[in-house]
Amino acid sequence: MSATGSPPSNLCPELATLALHAGAAPDAATGSLLMPIYQTATFVQQGVGLHRGYTYSRTANPTVTALERRLAALEGGEHALAYASGLAATTGLALALLAAGDRVVLSDVVYGGTARLFADVLERFGVAPEFVDTADPDAVAAALARPARLVFVETPANPTLKLTDLALVAGLARDAGALLAVDNTLLTPVLQRPFAWGADLVLHSTTKFIDGHNATIGGALVVRDAALAERLAWHRNALGLIQSPFDAWLTLQGAKTLPLRMRRHEEGARRVGAFLAGDRRVTRLIDPGAPEFPQAELARRQQAGGGALLAFEVRGGGPAARRVLASVRLCTLAENLGAAETLITHPASMTHAAVPEERRRQTGITDGLIRLSVGLEDPADLIADLDRALTEVER
Repeated sequence: MSATGSPPSNLCPELATLALHAGAAPDAATGSLLMPIYQTATFVQQGVGLHRGYTYSRTANPTVTALERRLAALEGGEHALAYASGLAATTGLALALLAAGDRVVLSDVVYGGTARLFADVLERFGVAPEFVDTADPDAVAAALARPARLVFVETPANPTLKLTDLALVAGLARDAGALLAVDNTLLTPVLQRPFAWGADLVLHSTTKFIDGHNATIGGALVVRDAALAERLAWHRNALGLIQSPFDAWLTLQGAKTLPLRMRRHEEGARRVGAFLAGDRRVTRLIDPGAPEFPQAELARRQQAGGGALLAFEVRGGGPAARRVLASVRLCTLAENLGAAETLITHPASMTHAAVPEERRRQTGITDGLIRLSVGLEDPADLIADLDRALTEVER
């Protein structure tokens, strides 16, 4: 569907089936139901230039291929490439598409590692990043008034959960001759389908919801264009960025329950968000699934749910936030999201510590901001844990 067409339902009816079966089949040699882990560095060749599609696992591996096929099917793309991490996928994208002198327009709020890669690493090699408020069409249009090779959008943004209108930005990027890459890590194809809105590339940190169990580090790029996929694959091989077979195998298993888990995450987050919204000790709540969310209309049009992440501040600012983080018992203080366990994070000192303080303040990443990735526990238990922690802070 074109970006200017009627909004998609975002609910692919066969997603649960694809999550279980796409990309893998019972092993022809043994009948093993699960895809084997091809834990090998190299593959025997029948003769010079004669092989069975695989030569060396830095280039391609059957277990990794199975994961790639599943991810492509889930996201509605034609081709997928699995990487050693989400940042490895971002690095592979950047080095395959950009050269010295190229400009990149990025969301002003992105994962801290993404900001560091573009601003502190790639800029040294002549790539020119410009961080803009991609929720503001005028800001995007102004940024694209000068030539740009790539527009990189994260929506919802991590950790402020600000949304970008993908159809609108896709149109602006297309008119400017730029490719649009969308980081879909926070919603996954269960809740958001960027290709339906005009994206050229979709990026995932598979470490998060796709794995879902805090068990692996991984990333992926999904595309529809064969030539673009070939270019990405060449650079992944040249840079040595491919995911390991064992991590790919574990991620294959995690992906099987992705649709079920995302619905459970969604239900839990809405209940926890409702509790925080009604608590006098919470001074600010960001819940993309709530009717009061400032971009609620865009969320309803573009997404099939608000997702698992919430962000909030409590009375007392930064010191109070740190006491909350030290007082929770069920919520786990950690630098990740999208796992079965509920994780609570202080972005200013953890995930976004590499972002300059002035830019953090400008984009709403205050010292008092708490990010909550709601897991699969009983929401009543999570609410009780947060209530107790907030009570302790008040004492």
